[in-house]
Amino acid sequence: MSFILWVAVILVALVIVLWFFPVALWFQALLSGVYVSLIQLILMRWRGVNPKTIVYALITGTKAGLTLHANELEAHYLAKGNVSKVVMALISANKANIALDFKMATAIDLAGRDVLEAVQMSVNPKVINTPPVTAVAKDGIQLIAKARVTVRANIKQLVGGAGEETVLARVGEGIVSSIGSSESHKSVLENPDSISKLVLNKGLDAGTAFEILSIDIADIDVGKNIGAVLQMDQAEADKNIAQARAEERRAMAVALEQENKAKAQDARAKVIEAESQVPLAMAEAFRNGNLGIMDYYRMKNIQADTEMRENIAK
Repeated sequence: MSFILWVAVILVALVIVLWFFPVALWFQALLSGVYVSLIQLILMRWRGVNPKTIVYALITGTKAGLTLHANELEAHYLAKGNVSKVVMALISANKANIALDFKMATAIDLAGRDVLEAVQMSVNPKVINTPPVTAVAKDGIQLIAKARVTVRANIKQLVGGAGEETVLARVGEGIVSSIGSSESHKSVLENPDSISKLVLNKGLDAGTAFEILSIDIADIDVGKNIGAVLQMDQAEADKNIAQARAEERRAMAVALEQENKAKAQDARAKVIEAESQVPLAMAEAFRNGNLGIMDYYRMKNIQADTEMRENIAK
């Protein structure tokens, strides 16, 4: 029983020693032509770096003809970078004759971009399909265009460069500008390549992480007659304005009529008031001797004749 215990203790101690002293990893690196001291591997353990990741990256890069340094790889690992992907990107760039050094590759990786995918996109360009872009030609006809944008990664602009959304927005803006400057929608339908040439010559990839290789118009559909719709809307608006002005004039006429009626009523009231003073004046004239009885009858006859004529006229 004590023998088995001693064997277990020895095995545990051996595992601990081999974990702290990765002799097998050091020997594997040595056989692959990569020299990393055992002390350096131990210090990697203490600094929280996985020695296997660094050694495998050194072996892969060395076998591919690259010159890598363990300290640089370790620094990138401590910066939370992807060491394996950076090395694979350097190998791919070296085989494709793309200018990419270790500093640039690590900067791209730490910027949050996939450096390996960027190198692969530089070798194999990517096709981006734009969403439907709606524009109106000068003759008022709406056109709906779709384009295919072929891009490849611009290694020098990957750090700080704009992404696919910016490229799509600029291409859409260029398509709208090109269609809007066309005299007729028919000319656009006859020569859709004119849109591609005009948009491509604007240098839309400036400041982006991509280089635009070509812009191809995949489809153009005819939409609404926007010019006719606008004219109809304008005519409707003019009609509403005319109706509003006519209603305003009618309201003013009604108000003037009401005002004239009020004035006429005031005049009639004054006449009635004046007529009500006539009997008083006549009584005063009788008392003063200024009006005789025959004059009174003569005035009554005149009033009766006047009322008779008014009744006949009505």
